[in-house]
Order: sequence, then C-alpha cells, then structure tokens
Amino acid sequence: MKLSFCRNVEAVLAPFLVLCACVLGLHHVEATPDILDPLDSSFCHGDLQVIYPQLEVDKCLIVGKSLREKLTVDWGAPEIHFPGAQKGKKYVMVMADPDAPRRVKQTTGYWRHWLVVDIQGGALKDGRLVGRTLTDYHPPSPPSKTGFHRYQFMLFEQPPGAQVSLTEKENASRGKWDLSAFTKKFGLEAKVATLQFLTKNYKD
Repeated sequence: MKLSFCRNVEAVLAPFLVLCACVLGLHHVEATPDILDPLDSSFCHGDLQVIYPQLEVDKCLIVGKSLREKLTVDWGAPEIHFPGAQKGKKYVMVMADPDAPRRVKQTTGYWRHWLVVDIQGGALKDGRLVGRTLTDYHPPSPPSKTGFHRYQFMLFEQPPGAQVSLTEKENASRGKWDLSAFTKKFGLEAKVATLQFLTKNYKD
C-alpha cells in the first residue's frame, strides 16, 4: 500500500518537477550577464577615468541595459580624469568607435565621436578638460541590430610645438577616419592611457 502511494505521488509530481526545471533553466539563460572578452579587457591601461552621471568607467566594461538609453539620449559629454597628467605638458584625447557599421564587418574605419587637443596637463590632472575641441562630443549611438560597439578613449601626449588639426576631408565626415595616419602625422605615437566600454542600441 505504501509503495503504491509513493508511486502515485511520483507520477503526480514528475511533470511538475520537469516544468520547474524547464522554467528555472530558461530563467538562468535569460539572466546570464554579458561577459567582456579578454581581448577587450586588455585594451585598458593608464588610470584614465570617464565619468557620466550614473556611470563611472575606470576599467573596460559592458554598459548595462538599464543605462544604454541614458548614455545615448540623456547624457552629454563625460568628465575626464587622468591623475597621471603632468603640469606643463599638453595632451590629445580621442573618443572613437572602431566598429562601424558593425564589429564583424568594419567597413568605415573609425567613427570619430570626440576630439580635443592642446589639453592642459595641470587641468587634466584635476579632472578638467581644458583644451581646443576639434570634434564636438557625439554620444554613443550604435545602429539597431549591429550588436555591441566598442567606444574607445585614447589619451596621447602632444609633442611640444605640434599644431594638431583636421584636414578639410576629415572635418567633412566623422566616419572613415584613419586614426593611424592622424597620430603618425602629429607624432602621437604612444598612448598614455586608454579606456573603453561596450554598448549596443538601447532598443535591441
């Protein structure tokens, strides 16, 4: 009698347990966070800090879904901090997206989001970006269905006497920017500090 009762209980509970397992399994898959690739993690060095109202970037990271719309729509240019800046020196800061139009099919080179030159080292050390803006800040706005884009901040030491500028062609378009040619032209060979975050279209 006891054996029969146990078998009946098992028969009733079995479908329920299978259903729970399926639900829990699906929940686990949906809740899995985006994981930063080791190659992307290795890009960051030099203690550069990029600070938005609710997002402080001091290491390579993926922007969470809850902040992507604010990053694209609500927030303006971030504060830039670099404690290692030296008084008396000038710096160049580049913010660019190398993944246009999408990371798996890069056809337009770097897309220039922000470019500031003649940055005063003393001010930068205190978290103030005092310099000459060649390209106004444009927020990260990756096209829909193009996956994650990297948004890279690169800080270069500007050689003494260097008059950094953009050509007419470069000024005409932010896209298809040859960053390598730009840095070589003005002797910006070594990156003093680099930082990046990844985000995608907030509606995706």
